[in-house]
Amino acid sequence: MNDNTQIAIIGTGFSGLGMAIRLKQAGYSNFVILEQSDDVGGTWHENHYPGCACDVQSALYSFSFEQNPNWSRMFAQQPEIQAYLRHCAEKYDLLPHIRLNTHVAGARYQEGRQQWTLETCDSPALWQYMQARGIKPGDELDRSDDQLPAFQTLTAQVVVSGMGGLSTPAYPEIAGIESFTGKAFHSQDWDHDYDFRGKRVAVIGTGASAIQFVPEVARDAAHLDLYQRTPPWIMPKPDRAISPLERALFRRVPQTLNALRNSIYWYLEARVLGFVGNPRILKLGELQARRHIRSQIKDKALRKKVTPDFHFGCKRVLISNNYYPALDQDHVDVLTDGIREVRGNVIVDNHGVEREVDCIIYGTGFKAQDPIPRGMIYGRDGQDLLDAWQDGAEAYKGTTVAGFPNLFLLMGPNTGLGHSSMVYMIESQVQYVIAALEQMAHQGWSSVEVKADSQSRYNASMQAKLGDSVWQTGCKSWYVNDNGKNTTLWPGFTWQFRQQTRSFDAAQYRCQPLTANAPEAAPVPA
Repeated sequence: MNDNTQIAIIGTGFSGLGMAIRLKQAGYSNFVILEQSDDVGGTWHENHYPGCACDVQSALYSFSFEQNPNWSRMFAQQPEIQAYLRHCAEKYDLLPHIRLNTHVAGARYQEGRQQWTLETCDSPALWQYMQARGIKPGDELDRSDDQLPAFQTLTAQVVVSGMGGLSTPAYPEIAGIESFTGKAFHSQDWDHDYDFRGKRVAVIGTGASAIQFVPEVARDAAHLDLYQRTPPWIMPKPDRAISPLERALFRRVPQTLNALRNSIYWYLEARVLGFVGNPRILKLGELQARRHIRSQIKDKALRKKVTPDFHFGCKRVLISNNYYPALDQDHVDVLTDGIREVRGNVIVDNHGVEREVDCIIYGTGFKAQDPIPRGMIYGRDGQDLLDAWQDGAEAYKGTTVAGFPNLFLLMGPNTGLGHSSMVYMIESQVQYVIAALEQMAHQGWSSVEVKADSQSRYNASMQAKLGDSVWQTGCKSWYVNDNGKNTTLWPGFTWQFRQQTRSFDAAQYRCQPLTANAPEAAPVPA
């Protein structure tokens, strides 16, 4: 099947749906939204492990134009957030634009036509093929394999990626892991049919997902081994139920919900002063985190194991009220000696100690530094996006990349936050894309591409600001790549980013009308 559209959006999380809603409100109707899963929601549909919840208050972790007076808790859990996104898709009549179970396998910019050609295929068929071949998400596909599912092509003038940076699961490289005879799965691919009762469970990783599901697994498992490489700083979670009376007030007087949202926003913004301005301010947070450990863990040896030795804030600060109590139980062991290998149903640590397990859960997070696999996006002259990012991912205002005309990245490089709601950043980027599209229509431009020197200057300024931040104080985190470059976080207040993206600065771009006789680029590889 070959078809075309003006705008192709990839993903139906906050980014994709937010982009689509604003397109409709701006009068655009010729767009499609490609979603590899069987329902909308993005990461909030894909991640459904027990205890999955947001670590930003619900009132702020939602669209400003579609505030939800019915959140049941201050920090919403996954089912409620996914239902909210489904509500948004239905209310704004996006379902006719959405193609579910549609995996985007490749996209190539056709210079002659100044448009993108995308290859898509049936997601369940591709997933079945990958399982049979032992291919993990994010691995490059062998296009010469005749067993690959059939591909269809779609042409679009503009591509907007809403895939996000935390979409490709990361797996640890462990010798012999393929020999494991028990059950194994990543937290993103949770097996809800597996019964943990009476089982010996090993959890690898202690990141944001693990601290949410470990207490749930520990409740049922006969024994739980938690393999910890680096302990995170964890703060108390100021969560509570939102009463029916409060919800009724939010529904009848929307200004009260907006006031709550604004108060949360400015409270969280103050954290920037410590992350970027004066890291010594974060000592107050560290003191509170240390008190949290002392108040929730009785065993002194365990306290030492879970106390980080890096600056508070250097890695992502997590929040939980039940993680430490879960660890401080007789049937839970926190192990810090690493893993040498796996043999059958035995995990062998680096000291040679063997432990039998029935199930391994990977709480190892996502490939934040490699969110887009090689062989997926090709720009001008057939350049792979990963080759353009040899020194680490970068973009102009986190949104556009030199050499890749008419491609917009939502939640792109250096738009991540360590202190507030990503939805605020997404809405800022969406406004920037809408402004670009409106100028393209008004000026008769067929393509816009950020200038290489504009991108370089912007990112040099970005890295200079990041150099003095707490994130560069020496810890190893997914914020920073192997070269020490922070490709992930925004080094400032979120309102500063919104100011930057309020209008489209065409002077920083190569803006071209349709070229009638330009040479045609090669098609996307099949």
